[in-house]
Amino acid sequence: MKKLLIGVGVIAGALVIGGAAWVGMGSDKATDEVKELTIYSGRSEEFIAPFFAEWEQESGIKLNIRYGDSAELAAQILEEGKNSPADLFLSQDAGSLGAVSAAGLLKSLPDSVATQIESQYIADDRTWVGVTGRARVFAYRPGAVSTLPQSVADLTKPAYKDKVGIAPSNASFQAFVTALINENGEKFAEKWLKDIKANGAKIFLKNSAIVEAIDKGEIDLGLVNHYYTWEVSEALGRKIKVENGFFAPGDIGNLVNVSGIGALATSQKSDAAFDLINYLTSETTQIAFVEDTHEYSLISGVKSPEALPDLKSIGSPQVDLGALENVQRTQDLLIRVGLL
Repeated sequence: MKKLLIGVGVIAGALVIGGAAWVGMGSDKATDEVKELTIYSGRSEEFIAPFFAEWEQESGIKLNIRYGDSAELAAQILEEGKNSPADLFLSQDAGSLGAVSAAGLLKSLPDSVATQIESQYIADDRTWVGVTGRARVFAYRPGAVSTLPQSVADLTKPAYKDKVGIAPSNASFQAFVTALINENGEKFAEKWLKDIKANGAKIFLKNSAIVEAIDKGEIDLGLVNHYYTWEVSEALGRKIKVENGFFAPGDIGNLVNVSGIGALATSQKSDAAFDLINYLTSETTQIAFVEDTHEYSLISGVKSPEALPDLKSIGSPQVDLGALENVQRTQDLLIRVGLL
């Protein structure tokens, strides 16, 4: 946590007029009339709280933050509907944002918001924008696997029997399965899930637990997000015996999802909400995300996390992130095949 606080502290010195720095919108409504904003955050407090605190200090606006699981917070917003007290929804995945957007509960963001974020990481109707990139990878222990997989389909083969870890209850895995359904159909996804289960895949609750199991030699590889090898290494205070691997270019296993943010359609505090989005998507803050959390920036030209290729080089498939909102169908499928 110390590293994160130091990195965010650097932002304060950069919040000045300049091409790469965030500058508050400066409207009277944002700085004078608005005293508080309510945000539902699917990003953990440990991850995002220092960034929120920095913006609070610079804007003078207090944030009332409700932390929770992204899918659960999306369900809460859907239940609250037009009566939701939230002004903003920050999600760890595009699917949860898409579900809220599909219900007409997010407003379209003006072109002046998140101007540097690349278009493929923004909803077509601009109801949400990506904040950080999260690449799916297979984490593996070098030397333990004679042949590395070229596709997620390979993981159902005998060569990987009893060697693979997955986390079906994790939102990032469910987003991947949703993308698999969208690309290849539900029958294909159901067969793949049944086959990988029959091939002895080990079930974990968290991505970090998968990486730890690989490091201990309990399994040889697992499906996770790219930054978990870094997180586990940081937590253990040593270099772990785990590396990130990518499938062949275009394979759905290389899915790049995003954490993202949208403003509630019923919020009367648009200027302040847009100001916070601009802060999170500014180049200065994006650089801090890369350095302190090892996630990808969604701004072209910002360096990639250490020891990782840039987003354009990993061979991610062309996926409409806005189409990942049908998480319920995915969860029903996982229950049907006995993985939830």
